[in-house]
Amino acid sequence: MTDTVPKTVGVYGGGRMGGGIAHAFAVAGADVVVIENDEASSDAARERIDASLAKAVDKGATVRGGFEVVTDPAALAACPLVVEAVPELVDLKRQVLARIAAAAPNTDIGSNTSSLSIDELADVVPDPGRVIGLHFFNPVPVSDLVEVVVGARTDPDLVTRAQGWVTALGKTAITVTDSPGFASGRLGVAIALEAMRMLDEGVATAADIDTAMTLGYRHPVGPLKTTDIVGLDVRLAIAEHLERELGPRFAPPQVLRDKVAAGELGRKTGRGFYPW
Repeated sequence: MTDTVPKTVGVYGGGRMGGGIAHAFAVAGADVVVIENDEASSDAARERIDASLAKAVDKGATVRGGFEVVTDPAALAACPLVVEAVPELVDLKRQVLARIAAAAPNTDIGSNTSSLSIDELADVVPDPGRVIGLHFFNPVPVSDLVEVVVGARTDPDLVTRAQGWVTALGKTAITVTDSPGFASGRLGVAIALEAMRMLDEGVATAADIDTAMTLGYRHPVGPLKTTDIVGLDVRLAIAEHLERELGPRFAPPQVLRDKVAAGELGRKTGRGFYPW
């Protein structure tokens, strides 16, 4: 295993997750090419990544690489690795993976999916062996974990390379087979959904439920506050997917559906299970 990042890395999508992934690779020494849909989105992504890297430098980090944000996927042709980081919608991810494969026919492709099947996503790529899951966690620059998700057709050499990239980013890889929710999603969502049911039933307040996990089990953040940070809409989509795949134990509680319907999506909208 070679614990280095590729000299050039593509990131398709410059939102919160994609920007964070670009940040991590730039700090580790890669020149990152970020793909966005239009100039307005490109400007927003550029500002987001610039601010993130500046904050890291202020805290003493050394940024050994650079980045650019463009709208033409053809810029990915020279990247040995491209990471897809668009929203958790299977049709959208498949469209993006097909674009990456067309623009860069020999590149390794990582999907930053938190719950979708790598095998299903890889079906749109002519060589599915070069597709692997790289599930980064939010916020990417400071999170220590990356879930490396291995599809049935993923090349074993790609698994070894991916583990090395994660180490080179200063993070820890766990390697899991392609299964609904992988390891982190199934565990995290199961705890969060039960916390929501407890809140719905009046067992305790959101703060006290979270404190039970932070002080009792040493979780750094409780499950309801974590849901606010991840986004209630994201949690709902993942729970619905897991319910379809694994059964009713992952059925979303009504309080989650109600809050999403009301636009209370967590930190990004100013209110979820907590005011922000």
